[in-house]
Amino acid sequence: QVQLVESGGGLVQAGGSLRLSCAASERTFKNYAMGWFRQAPGKEREFVARISWVGSITGYADSVKGRFTISRDNAKNTVYLQMNSLKPEDTAVYYCAASRSNIMLVQHYWGQGTQVTVSS
Repeated sequence: QVQLVESGGGLVQAGGSLRLSCAASERTFKNYAMGWFRQAPGKEREFVARISWVGSITGYADSVKGRFTISRDNAKNTVYLQMNSLKPEDTAVYYCAASRSNIMLVQHYWGQGTQVTVSS
């Protein structure tokens, strides 16, 4: 009953772009901050971007600032991650998350993930 469903991952060459989408139910979207995390092989899961429910205030990891943009469409219960100027080091499984904390100090719900592969 509580679901976050990611889509939009795929294979892209370095310098290319992808847009990830995360579709949520209203109960998992309204009043929640939303965010994206990623996990590369052999590495810990890391924060990528977040956006608050109140005011759509955004935050980004230093590694993606200026390249990635997070946004949300509250009418569609969907959050997006626009990824530009992709680098091979961006290769990872990307996970959507929902949090009752504005800055996502903790994550309450997770999607299944979508693979992003950036080739040289």
